Amino acid sequence: MEPIILAYIGIGLMVGLSGIGSAYGVTITGNAAVGALKKNPDAFGNYIVLSALPGTQGLYGFLGFFLFQGHLVADMTWGAAAAVFGGSIALALTGLVTAIRQGQVCANGIAGIGSGYDVFGKTLILAVFPELYAIVSVAAVFLINGMVG
Repeated sequence: MEPIILAYIGIGLMVGLSGIGSAYGVTITGNAAVGALKKNPDAFGNYIVLSALPGTQGLYGFLGFFLFQGHLVADMTWGAAAAVFGGSIALALTGLVTAIRQGQVCANGIAGIGSGYDVFGKTLILAVFPELYAIVSVAAVFLINGMVG
């Protein structure tokens, strides 16, 4: 196997798994928003914001591809391929899990807003916590990218 194949496997997993996590997360929040609309249709703007939040992890996976893109050359070393693969796996798994969990946090906030509670701002704050770990993974990919020779 050539080193670039390992790197591309990592890239594929990074983009794919973070995207899958976002798809699950926004589906969780979208379902909650549809239910909440029946009780409180006037809060649709809040539902949209909270429903969109889990979609960012998929974008982070795509950003990771752009960060590593310059290292994807036919004659890349095993060290470079391992760095790309490792960073990609870190972002893939973090993006997958945090998007789903963030979707659950946001869905609970949407349900609360639908029931008439003023929890939009507090839900945003709580939804930042899973997001933080996805951002840390993007930062790690950025740092790994800078170290790959």
